[in-house]
Amino acid sequence: MRYTEFESILTPARMSRYVAACQGNTKKAMTLYRLNLRLSQELFTVISCFEVTLRNAIDSHCLRTLGSDWLKTAASRNGVFDTPRCKLTATSIREAVKKLNHSYTHNKLVAELGFGFWRYMFAQYQYRATGKTLLKIFPAKPTSTPTHQYNQNYIFNQLAEINNIRNRVAHHEPICFMPNRPIKDTTYARQHYVLIRQLFQWMNIDEAALLYGLDHINTVCRKIDDL
Repeated sequence: MRYTEFESILTPARMSRYVAACQGNTKKAMTLYRLNLRLSQELFTVISCFEVTLRNAIDSHCLRTLGSDWLKTAASRNGVFDTPRCKLTATSIREAVKKLNHSYTHNKLVAELGFGFWRYMFAQYQYRATGKTLLKIFPAKPTSTPTHQYNQNYIFNQLAEINNIRNRVAHHEPICFMPNRPIKDTTYARQHYVLIRQLFQWMNIDEAALLYGLDHINTVCRKIDDL
């Protein structure tokens, strides 16, 4: 496909960053656009594996500490999330239960709730509501020091970083540039990839084995860097 046709489909506004990053070389700009899509696909696969792992770990822990069907119970009247501070969490659960309707099961409810919901399990009030024990799903997490606190708030912020790049990919935003600059750079994607692998390790999960055959992020990043 010629660049003029490629640009007319994707719009000049969208392609301008790619052309600028490739110093006006339109052929390279098309290649960079395609490589960005590949990198987005690769990263989204890794994030998806992490999301499922995270929610299953939280669910398994809460099944032990809060009992079966703990989500629905927590959002019910007098449940642990039935408080003003946890209102949005309770509402999310109730809406998901309503959406599932007659097909409701606890496992389907777990799958229905998105990454943002599970991230907020480490927010201050949700963390307290569930007994302040959820950090146990990260048994290999470093011990906090006076200068570095690896507490619930730290995990919440790290998960926010992953949620942000997840949303960028889901909304087809590029991840191959320096922040807010039309300069080709894979640091942003690489940093988040390292963060996800680190959190897998803190959960005592062999992420290399889990992602075997699925993880080609470094390969795609090198192609972008070498373009």
